[in-house]
Amino acid sequence: MSSRGLVETTDPELERPVYRQPGFDGILTAKEMDEKISAWLKKAREKKGISRADAAQLLGLSVSVYGRYERSESRMTVPRLIHLCEITGFTPLDMIFEVGPHLWGKTPEEAEDRRTLTKLVESLPHDTIRDLIRLMKRMTPGEPSAGSVVTSNGESR
Repeated sequence: MSSRGLVETTDPELERPVYRQPGFDGILTAKEMDEKISAWLKKAREKKGISRADAAQLLGLSVSVYGRYERSESRMTVPRLIHLCEITGFTPLDMIFEVGPHLWGKTPEEAEDRRTLTKLVESLPHDTIRDLIRLMKRMTPGEPSAGSVVTSNGESR
């Protein structure tokens, strides 16, 4: 598995060894990832000026059940994460970056640059995004050249 950058590791929550990609600070256990997600979630909610009670109500939960997410006592399902994104305005990538910035680059600086670029692109008007896509395709090795036409099935001619 080392050819994929994965190393065998153990996690107290799992019975068998797992293969993970080391982050910038080593390999986090599931518990450590949960704790980082919970802290980020609380910070993101507070930054948006949403009380814990309001977040719980908007999610259709009791305050005590919602509080478990911010105390890393419960794991959030993907549908609940999507609902929370709708309420707070953050993206799932915002949360994932907090725990796995190494997924964005080989160094912390590269990862932060890629995340910054993503955030900038997210704020662009759609027409500008389309122009940026065309420009980036021309600059990317292996992509169709500037003069070629891309058909609906992705082939260039």
